[in-house]
Amino acid sequence: MLRYTLMRLGVFAGCLVAVWGLVYSGLAPRGLGDSNGLWIILLALLISAPISLVVLRKERDRASERIVQRVNRAKAGLEANRNQEDAADETARTHGQAQTS
Repeated sequence: MLRYTLMRLGVFAGCLVAVWGLVYSGLAPRGLGDSNGLWIILLALLISAPISLVVLRKERDRASERIVQRVNRAKAGLEANRNQEDAADETARTHGQAQTS
């Protein structure tokens, strides 16, 4: 997941530099008044999102598989704990009934 995040930030940084260059060279419009920095960031976000969607597809799929595996391991651990508690409870009930008989 960290690798995907760093790659995504890299795509954004590349787009940010490219948009900054385009705005300051006059090829892309400047923002209004003092909003030029915000304008550059918004344009970079708008451009980097579809690029990341296409370029980082394989890495995103790998990251999601790892997340699914972690969730499944956590579910299995919880189920094992639940079964262990159920078995202990059943043993206590059975043992308690045997003593009262």
